[in-house]
Amino acid sequence: MNGALFLLTVNFLIAQLFCVFFLVISRRSRIPAAGRWFAVAFAVASLSAVFEVAIRYGDFDRFASFGAFSSLLIALVMIRIGIGRLYAVPSNIWATTTLLCTALPLNLMIFDLPRGTFVHSLGYQAPFAIAELMCAVAIYRSGRRETGDRILMALLLITAGNFASRVYFAVIFSGGSTAQAYLGSTYALVSQSISAVLVVSTGLTLLAVIVLEIMDDAKANSEIDPLSGLLNRRGFDGRVNQILARPVSAYPHCVIVCDLDHFKSVNDTYGHAAGDQVILAFGRMLAGHAPPEAICARFGGEEFAIFLPSTSMATGYLFAQGLRNTFSSMAISGLPDTVRLSASFGVCALAAPGDSIADAIKGADAALYDAKKGGRNRVNRAGASTANSPQEWQAQA
Repeated sequence: MNGALFLLTVNFLIAQLFCVFFLVISRRSRIPAAGRWFAVAFAVASLSAVFEVAIRYGDFDRFASFGAFSSLLIALVMIRIGIGRLYAVPSNIWATTTLLCTALPLNLMIFDLPRGTFVHSLGYQAPFAIAELMCAVAIYRSGRRETGDRILMALLLITAGNFASRVYFAVIFSGGSTAQAYLGSTYALVSQSISAVLVVSTGLTLLAVIVLEIMDDAKANSEIDPLSGLLNRRGFDGRVNQILARPVSAYPHCVIVCDLDHFKSVNDTYGHAAGDQVILAFGRMLAGHAPPEAICARFGGEEFAIFLPSTSMATGYLFAQGLRNTFSSMAISGLPDTVRLSASFGVCALAAPGDSIADAIKGADAALYDAKKGGRNRVNRAGASTANSPQEWQAQA
């Protein structure tokens, strides 16, 4: 076995391993279809090595050469489809069909041309370069610019450049006039070595991107309260601290802490399933009414919190009053139509960079306690011993 055949065998085994890896990892991915497309792509790509070995030992060069070309090109198209699923940039069916319907017949037409000619090299290598460019363009169009995305895009561009450069080098460093002569040439050994490195690099980077996506999803899920659909306390603290850590954070900010009134009696009277519906309805109300930049969370039980960036105490108070009015008029699934619930709110501001979110939450909690003590179904601000009327705050705003 010469060097080129050895590398073909290595490429085949590597492609099979990547096929298994992608199938296994796709089960944990949020987008399993992407991993499955990559797995099938590497399985199909491995056939290229089988066909190239058949060229050396068989007597059906035309069929084997076409099989090697078509299996690799189809694999690259499948990778483009997988990237489209992963990056939410669907492949253009017309562009893909045009590429395949042009490249496959062209490969049969140029088979009898000497391999060292420019026309043969261009017809053989150009479709691969185009397919790799299509993959790179898809990642660019997605707008994702994480490190893994940039590395993958660079590798795809390098691989496209590698295929394009072969048009020149196949002519300069002749790989032989026939398919069998090509496999025995030094050029084939170098070409297969470069291909092996690029295949491994691209495969590993694709795996890394999917693994990072799985890790990001796991982290996000660990910060979500499953019942309300809002952030939990951990997610709330993390997102708020990101905003406060910005070089320029426009103060003041506002924190609202809210608590459902007489929630225990809901569970005792109508059951825990009805209580869950109340939590769900309140969480949806917060998410639906909060501005896009707001951070909403369920701290636990019937207690919720909202962080309003670049919002004054007066504006936060009015926003809380709107939530209070909306919730007190809501009909909730699982409860009788005549039943209406209420919630109490405490509002506190972070006025300057020295103010901490923990202190603001304590201040809002104290204001919430005052609202509860004052009769519930109220909004109170930190530092006020009794709940202010909406009219007073309208005047201040």
